[in-house]
Amino acid sequence: MKKRLMLAGFALALGAGYTLTAFSQVKPETMVKQRQAAMTLQGKYAGPLGAMAAGKAPYNADTVAFNSAMLDALSRMPWDGFAESTKGVSVKTAALPTIWSESAKFKAAQDNFQNAVQELVKVSRGGDEATVKAAIGTVGKACGACHQDFREKQN
Repeated sequence: MKKRLMLAGFALALGAGYTLTAFSQVKPETMVKQRQAAMTLQGKYAGPLGAMAAGKAPYNADTVAFNSAMLDALSRMPWDGFAESTKGVSVKTAALPTIWSESAKFKAAQDNFQNAVQELVKVSRGGDEATVKAAIGTVGKACGACHQDFREKQN
């Protein structure tokens, strides 16, 4: 009796596990929309930093600290949305096929961007303006390098 009850419990748990797996799988179209949303938010927080670095907006250390912290979180978000299952989706995307054919290079570009953002976070906590602006420039270059190789040119 104990053995049957234990087997029934195991079967129920196993079935629940498969059900949860099926429910947890995100549709490829949703993954594309999520990665696009993360990229849009990255632009929201990077834009003011770029303007400061270029001298088009006054330098504000508090804004740099806040925006770089937000970028730090966002810099980790979009990458799982570039799963193989998202190739050829019906959602409009600027992602180039090289993302999947040159996956090691794409991963290196992601890592380069994340490292640049992390360095910006470090220097934004008390670094002098010139050092912070240089770090902002490095983030911009890392972002642009990825777009150069893996994003369709926008008109």
